[in-house]
Amino acid sequence: MSRWSSLLSALMLGSLFVAGVPASAAAQSGQPHTPPASRSRSTDTIDPASGMEQVTVRLDRARSALEPDLGATVYRLSRASLQTLPQGDNTPLNQVLLQAPGVAQDSYGQIHIRGDHNEVQFRLDGVQLPEGLSVFGQALQTRFAHSLSLITGALPAQYGFDTAAVIDITTKSGITDPGGEISLYGGQRDDFQPSFSYGGHVGNVDYFVTGDALHDRVGIENPAGTLDPIHDLSNQTHGIAHIAWTVDADTRVSLLAGASNEFFEIPNNPGQTPSLGLTDGTVSHVNSSDLTEHQREITDFAILSLQKEIGALDLQSSVFTRYSSLSYTPDPLGDLLFDGVSQTASKSVLSTGIQTDASWRVSDQHTIRAGLQITGERLVSNTVSTVLPAGGSGGDTPFQIFDGQGKTGGLYGVYVQDEWHILPHVTLNYGTRFDVVDEYTHENQLSPRVNVVWQPWQTTTIHAGYSRYFIPPPFELVGGKDIALFNGTSAAAAVTQDSIVKAERDNYYDAGITQIIVPGLQVGLDAYYKEAQNLIDEGQFGAPIILSAFNYAHGDVHGYEASVTYDRGPLSLYANVALSRAVGRDIVSSQFSFSADELAYISQHFIYLDHNQTWTGSGGAAYTAFSRTDHPARLSADLIVGSGLRADGTIPNGQALPGYATINLAAVQTFNSAPLRATQFRLDVINLLDRVYEIRNGTGVGVGAPQFGLRRTLLVGIAERF
Repeated sequence: MSRWSSLLSALMLGSLFVAGVPASAAAQSGQPHTPPASRSRSTDTIDPASGMEQVTVRLDRARSALEPDLGATVYRLSRASLQTLPQGDNTPLNQVLLQAPGVAQDSYGQIHIRGDHNEVQFRLDGVQLPEGLSVFGQALQTRFAHSLSLITGALPAQYGFDTAAVIDITTKSGITDPGGEISLYGGQRDDFQPSFSYGGHVGNVDYFVTGDALHDRVGIENPAGTLDPIHDLSNQTHGIAHIAWTVDADTRVSLLAGASNEFFEIPNNPGQTPSLGLTDGTVSHVNSSDLTEHQREITDFAILSLQKEIGALDLQSSVFTRYSSLSYTPDPLGDLLFDGVSQTASKSVLSTGIQTDASWRVSDQHTIRAGLQITGERLVSNTVSTVLPAGGSGGDTPFQIFDGQGKTGGLYGVYVQDEWHILPHVTLNYGTRFDVVDEYTHENQLSPRVNVVWQPWQTTTIHAGYSRYFIPPPFELVGGKDIALFNGTSAAAAVTQDSIVKAERDNYYDAGITQIIVPGLQVGLDAYYKEAQNLIDEGQFGAPIILSAFNYAHGDVHGYEASVTYDRGPLSLYANVALSRAVGRDIVSSQFSFSADELAYISQHFIYLDHNQTWTGSGGAAYTAFSRTDHPARLSADLIVGSGLRADGTIPNGQALPGYATINLAAVQTFNSAPLRATQFRLDVINLLDRVYEIRNGTGVGVGAPQFGLRRTLLVGIAERF
């Protein structure tokens, strides 16, 4: 059965569970929710005179109100903010998020938020997208986001499962982003990225579609500090479509669907020595610069939602599904000699479920919210491993080991909470959620949440909160290997213990203040502390670039963040700085991935997590000249600063890599009059000063290979709107 057939079947089955009328929402930014004024309604059709735009704006606000971020820490990026970034809509989503406080970059396009390895949930128009198998690729693209918010801290009860952060994306629509655009973008290292988008509405139906293709020679970070990597070709395609039918002034049905297909060559690290020590005449020709490893990552997803307002009740109910797969093809001889195993590996996971959220404005003092989420998942893993007998020599005959596994599981969560306006300037949001994981591990937890927001003055907001978290291990990164099959081979594990990965359980505390100094100028301070049991981390073990999860029995993460923004007229500025410390002790699952010495030391000592970065900073500026004319010109720059991730020293993760700072620049010229009507030209420079900086050096707990940041790259683009 094809991927899309599987997705369609999953949606049809899931829709049977969507009962009654689903939901709407209204979004706040860490501040108390103000009940909307009474709304005139049409029970049948929309009055054309009132306009689709007005109805869409009201329903969008209602949908946002279903999931308030009361008491959480929120960093928002509007459409204008996204456009001012160097590369604009061509900016990879992970690079966009690096502009927020407390976000550290890692290899393979990964990011770490507030000292967590992953545990980040993505929401599209309020619906949580299940986790997938993408490692290198960016299945979600910046160009389909109308705006996005990064939500961290002590999260309200509607946010469950992955709670390190919430990336809440409001997608483009035919109402908010009408018209079309065709663009060509590219430059050094064979970078070429054509894209298109088009949106509009016909009657009560609005639609938006966008897609792009990417070809370049730096698909994955270079394992050497050279200007150009060896064997690093990447070809990618991405697309998303959004269609919404506004049935009447109180009801909307929408469908969001997307797909990505990404191919990567694994870049080579020259000058390496085969780990098996086989250097006689039969294998001396093997050169680490000539390896031919490849990986393909595929993601398809769809979300069908029904939103409804019934008096003081707002509802949204959704059926969602996501299919993702990852396949790795080794260099047959090279992988065997360098790693002790040449493994063709494939994994796929199909996740389907329902999510319903409801909000009831009981009175001016109370708003009750409740909801549920049910996700069923099917994971399939297959490997064909070529190995040698243990202790063999170049003359030994390789043989193959076949290992195939499948697993079906589920996640279940319900919540209820009350937004209580205790005093005119004090709001208490309290509630609880109950979550169950029934996959490789079988656990549950009741998790209370409480946040208080105080606005002593209109320009000052103070928040504090506590959240109990229950984080199931990532289903797609657990299991899939029977280590006993490799006993007595060149791929045998030194440690044979393989305890199951458990759910992480956290006590999370957060407090902060936001102050508007003068119109346009805002500063924020925030502090957080997480006490973790069975802290989940991830690492790369072996040649296939498939991350594997494991637990530290105890974890301790705390930090501080400061931010300042200024946005007034043609000038916008921002700066963020964060201090973080993340440590763990005693690895208690997937022990076969580690050496006996590592396990012994870590069982008795707290160590820094490999992704800990003590200092992280970002900043940017943008200025638009001739903003009142038909030919505005915008200059912008951003800065990324890091003190360096961890690497092995005398102890595991015992030292920090050297710090770094990179600057990106952009110049954009737009023409809105003949003969170049609605035409835009852009020039982007990535890593302006051509800094050579090392993200990873190949050592550290769960670190598989060295990686360096992108060297200076010039990119140009032209876009035509119609």
